[in-house]
Formats: sequence, C-alpha cells, structure tokens
Amino acid sequence: MSVIRRLHSLMQNRKISPQELTEYFLKMVQEENPRLNSCITIADKTARKQAEEAAQRFEQGSYTLFTGLPVLLKDNLCVQGLPATCASRMLADFVAVYDAAVWEQLYSDGAVLLGKTNMDEFAMGSSSETSFFGPVRNPRNETLSPGGSSGGSAAAVAGGLAVCALGSDTGGSVRQPAAFCGITGLKPTYGAVSRWGLIAYASSLDQIGPMALCAEDAALLLDRISAKDSRDDTSRGLGQTAPLLREPVTGKRVAIVREMMEGASLPVQKAIEDTVQRLHTLGISVTEVSVPVLRYAASAYYIIACAEASSNLSRYDGLRYGHRSESPAASFHEFVCRNRQEGFGEEVRRRILMGTYVLSAGHHEQYYQKARKVQSLLRRELLAALEQADILLSPVCPAPDFPAGKTLADPVAVYQTDLCTVAANLSGLPALSTPSAIWENGHPVGIQLMARPFADGNLLQTAYWLETTGTRPPYPESVRVLMDGKEEF
Repeated sequence: MSVIRRLHSLMQNRKISPQELTEYFLKMVQEENPRLNSCITIADKTARKQAEEAAQRFEQGSYTLFTGLPVLLKDNLCVQGLPATCASRMLADFVAVYDAAVWEQLYSDGAVLLGKTNMDEFAMGSSSETSFFGPVRNPRNETLSPGGSSGGSAAAVAGGLAVCALGSDTGGSVRQPAAFCGITGLKPTYGAVSRWGLIAYASSLDQIGPMALCAEDAALLLDRISAKDSRDDTSRGLGQTAPLLREPVTGKRVAIVREMMEGASLPVQKAIEDTVQRLHTLGISVTEVSVPVLRYAASAYYIIACAEASSNLSRYDGLRYGHRSESPAASFHEFVCRNRQEGFGEEVRRRILMGTYVLSAGHHEQYYQKARKVQSLLRRELLAALEQADILLSPVCPAPDFPAGKTLADPVAVYQTDLCTVAANLSGLPALSTPSAIWENGHPVGIQLMARPFADGNLLQTAYWLETTGTRPPYPESVRVLMDGKEEF
C-alpha cells in the first residue's frame, strides 16, 4: 500500500494528527541523522508551524493528499528563510530568499518540510562524499556509499527519516542513489518539472525528481510537482501518472539495451535476468536492441555538463556571491582565486577546469561541438529504439554499489560507470530506478527503465506491477509501525 495514502488516511480519520506525525519523524531525524548524516538542515521550528497549519486545514475540510505529509528536499532547492548550501563551503552561509517551484506546490498543499538533505557538492559526484558537511552513509550497509549526488535524500527515505524526498538528477543523481539504497527514484522527462529555484549545475541536463519507498508514492509526488511554470522556459508540465498505475501492462514491449549490459557485474546481470522473468509473468514481451552511440555517451556527458558548470558557477567569485576569503589579496585576480580555492572542493574545481578547457579557444570545436553532435545522435538512436519497444531496460550502474571512499580514490574510473544513467539526461528522456528481487551486500540491486518523452507514467506503471511480483523491499521499521500491517497492494 502507498505510504502517502496510508498516512493521509490516518490523519483524515483523526487517528494521528499532523503535529504527532511531524514530531514522530523529527524524532527519527534527530536520532538517526548523527549516524547517517543525511540532513544538513533540520527545520524543526518551521516544520512544527507547518504541522499546525495542516491541522487547521483538516479541521476546515480544505486538505489534500499531501496536507501534513513530512518531506525532505535536497539542499540545492531553495526554500525561503532556510539555508541552500549545495553542500559547499561556497554557499555555507547562503539563505534562500524565495521558494523553488516544487516546494511552492507542496507547501500550497500543506506538506511539512522536515529539512534539507546532504548531497555531493553542487551535485557533482556519485557517492555523496564530496559534501563540505561530511559524507552520507548508506542506511542498509554503512560500509557502502549511498550513491550520489542525491544520497542524502535516498538515505533518509531508505532509513525511514521521511516518507519521501526530492532530489535532482543531472547524470543519474536520483536514480543511482535510489538503486544503492533500495528505493524508487525517477528522473522525469526534461521539462516535466520546473527548475525554478534549483541551484544549477548543468541547466540543459538538470531535472528534479521524486524519491520514495514505492512506485505509487513516486507517482503521487511527481503528479504534485509537475505543473507547468512560466518562470522556467523549458517547463511544459506533465499529465497525471498515478491513475495509470493499476491499468494492465499485458502486451507492453520491453527491450534490453545491449551496450548498457557490457561490463555489468554478476549481481547486476542476475537482477536483469530475474526482472525479465517477472516481466514475462506480467505478459510483457522482452527483446534486445542496440544503441551503438552509447559508447560515447559518458564522454559527451562530462564535456557538456562540465562546460555548463563552468559557466553556471562563474558567478561565485566572493564579490557578488559566495564565500569570501579572510586572507588579504594583492589584486582582484588573487582575490577571486582565493575565494574559489577555499570555497570549492576538489571535485567541483576539477569539473570547472574541465569545462573551461573544453570551451576555450582551440578546443571548443574539438570537444564541445563534437559532444553536442553525439548528444543529437544519441537522442535519435534512443528514440529509434523506442519505436521497437515501449520501455528500455538496463542496469542503473554496472556495479551493484560502491564501497565507501571508492569515488574519492579514483574519480575518473567512477565517471565511466555513468554510461547507463547519463543517456537519459543527454536525450531528455524519462528514466526510473526500481529495486529488483536480487540482493547484494544487504540491499536490492536497482534496475533502470527508460521511455519516450513524457511517458513517465509508463515507467511508474511498469515499476508498480513489478512490485506486485515481490520486488519491493520491506518498508523501514519506522514506517511499518505507521502502516499497521497494511503493506499489501
């Protein structure tokens, strides 16, 4: 059963109040956050005020499904009056002066914000270990990375600190941590969710996505945040997805992407094989397709993403925005260099330098323009593959997880593991990570589903039906207590 629907029913029937539910999850955050380090900011005062407002809405009969629901937001999403640090020293003292569009929508429904989650600095990383505020730990196995960059949101949901959370996905940053922590994570179609109030990494690739304990909750959250927004020129909105979930999937076509299986570890291969068997039992046919240009996808992604990061982060010079060094400087150039050297971590500096290089004279056509051509070809080939199938199936990552510290020791090797996730961002297609029935190192191995533009509902529907075959892991203990045994479909 949907956790969101269950908690709404409890509040609607006066079996628990919004204040009691908020205190329950604030207690979970306060008890578990020292271990997981999944939250940077705990917004206890504002959460209690929002819970009181939610209680009044129930009294007045003006509530919605999200009224009183405790949620968490990644710390690159702006909420007026709260820090928005991007897990960076550069923005450690920045307090947002307006609300992101996604929080406007949730707040208008009466949702309760518990706090802001930890992440890789400026969303650049695959482990949530580059944060200025320290690494996030995986609640299922603390020797493993929770994934990144939205690792704080994934760890908090998997650890039972909140019902659901929002992350951002530029090259897999919602899907990979969802896979490593055993929850559902969706990168919506580019343009489905407004980016207003999201602190940019790579604007043409960034998307905000839901992270939840099941496909239905991810669909409900997506439906609430996917309204068209005139403040974001790329925003087109999205139709409702939750009503589609229970429609039959018999007759759908799924295709395994051959290139994405290359280099997959044995547990990941087993996860795909087991998923194929379950798809067959649901009446879904499974074939194989080839997308040859995928071999260039990771390279093209890092060229384009770093180029945009170099441009977007140029505003942080310590004069207009960001950290300002206390050390004296002999020139303006030295002043800016000191601010950026102190304010940005190693991974962010590396990507800015890479982006500046590929945009520089003599290299723009050699690297950036070629990467854009690969991007166009990749979109064409993926859309052609989706003429042969309704959904593309692949691993989220060639490995089922990363040991803690691995990405810091060899970042370039980890870049190469992004092959499966970056394709959706480069092409603008929706992609979802859902748990398989195969477990490794104490967590389910995630598998990825990808669909045509604005067919996000097809992904969530397929994930929902896969869950009915037994792929969804048990809810965290803190959530099971509230579900009162009502976890069945």
